[in-house]
Amino acid sequence: MTRAAWAGALFLCLSLILQFFWIRAQRRMSLTQAQKSYGVCIDVEIKAATPSMGGVVFLVLGVLAPLMDFGAEALLFWSLPLAGGLIGLLDDGLKFFSHSSEGFRSLSKLRLQLITCAVWVGLLLLNGRLGLWPGLWGPWWLTLPLAFLGSVGMMNAVNITDGLDGLAGGCTLISLAAAPLLVPAAGFNAVAVSELFFMVAGFLFYNLRPARTFMGDTGAHFLGGALAALCLVNGRLLALLPVGFLFGFEALSSAIQIFTIRTLNRRVFLMAPLHHHFQRKGWDETEVTARFWLVHAVGAALLTLLLLSIGANG
Repeated sequence: MTRAAWAGALFLCLSLILQFFWIRAQRRMSLTQAQKSYGVCIDVEIKAATPSMGGVVFLVLGVLAPLMDFGAEALLFWSLPLAGGLIGLLDDGLKFFSHSSEGFRSLSKLRLQLITCAVWVGLLLLNGRLGLWPGLWGPWWLTLPLAFLGSVGMMNAVNITDGLDGLAGGCTLISLAAAPLLVPAAGFNAVAVSELFFMVAGFLFYNLRPARTFMGDTGAHFLGGALAALCLVNGRLLALLPVGFLFGFEALSSAIQIFTIRTLNRRVFLMAPLHHHFQRKGWDETEVTARFWLVHAVGAALLTLLLLSIGANG
């Protein structure tokens, strides 16, 4: 077996085992999350009793990963998802201790994200890793702000998408399955993608409907940071488009809803983000999740083919 295969097998086993015992520990400590009073109000009692900090296991495995493959590239890559995960952990902690569905104020959380991503993108610039796509040149004054917005946006987009059992985790697996076509599929990349794929697969085993655990803001920020880092560390900023295809639409639907409510005093969607709109239309949660996975897979495939036609994936 290759090093990537060994790493994947190890992280799958660790993810399954750690999630199992962490779910039991969360139940003993009642680490659940209050449900939003303005939510879809479906299965409220079941979801309110479900452990909501499964993303903590991502943090543990994210610390282990660079220790197993120590080097400057590993430290640079894993630092963004770990920093994002810690922001999410603070948010989840505030929700738990305040017995509320609201943690950080939105602006406070955004400031932490902006500072974290600004520092990390600055390190990318110093290491000469900023780029749009092989064969597609872009000046630093263009790639720098785009990388900054892409990293912040991906964290928030995954967090917004994480609203149904298995939705964000399944979409992340689809993105990681496409990654070998978008970034060099050798060396550190192969190991990192394998570790991420199988740690998420282990979590998804417990997160499919009916979910036994949720990833929480901790997991969503970690995965958003990991997907952004995978693209940006390899100088492939445009790879964020296929990797974040559905996540982007989910975030866009929330932005459109907020804008139209505040400026026009009307709603475009029955409820935002988009997955809740279809729930309000009467779709079953499993039906929404499966169809969104399909949309993400098709969109990611088409955009991947488009990018591969632009330049060599070298």
